[in-house]
Amino acid sequence: MDRRKLLLVMAVVVALVGAGLVFVYAKGADSRAAEQYRPVSVFVATQDIAVGESFDQALASQKITQRDIPENVRVATAVTSVEELAGQSANARIDAGEQILTSNYGGENTATVLAIPDGLMAVSVQLSDTARVAGFVGAGSEVVIWLNGALDEEGSKMSTRVLLDRAQVIAAGSTSTQNTTNEDGTSTVPEQMPRALLTLALSQEDAERVQLGSRVGELSFGLLTSESKVKPTKGLDVDSLFR
Repeated sequence: MDRRKLLLVMAVVVALVGAGLVFVYAKGADSRAAEQYRPVSVFVATQDIAVGESFDQALASQKITQRDIPENVRVATAVTSVEELAGQSANARIDAGEQILTSNYGGENTATVLAIPDGLMAVSVQLSDTARVAGFVGAGSEVVIWLNGALDEEGSKMSTRVLLDRAQVIAAGSTSTQNTTNEDGTSTVPEQMPRALLTLALSQEDAERVQLGSRVGELSFGLLTSESKVKPTKGLDVDSLFR
């Protein structure tokens, strides 16, 4: 066989091998794609589920249903059978549309027990999303608490001041909506502001400050890190707002 024919044969062989490899790869890619979109059955919340509500109750009231979703959007810890959570209660709020995860539930009745540090007490306050750092404040957060309002003796001068320089959030409760009103208080504005319950671990003295502060003004939180530096000051009012 002369050199020209040999090269031709080799080219044909290489082409056939290449075509075979492309076919095998394409078949594997199709299989992988099919696996990603393969439907799997998981439990999904159809309504909001509150902290402490049992899985059995939510299932019986049709707040939880079983749906088929693509494998590639299934969360690894999503619940696929009733037996996984039977008799357990939610330890965190679950929003409608969320997949039910094993981490959403704890042992029976444990969701209603707060881990309160020794010597402290639990106190809850209701805040809007903006007052809790756009919802970033949650269980385990450390916060500074400001008191805002007309706090002078005449009740006419707006001011803000640090009420507590550091406090620990031990739980974040269910959100709700609250209608806002016009400044004159005569009519309700259609806009609704989301609000949430945040529970703090406080000493008796600090708890009294928070309780009274929430009634004479408006509380707002600032999110802290271990390196954040906050100190009580005289605060600011409209006269000292600008330097």
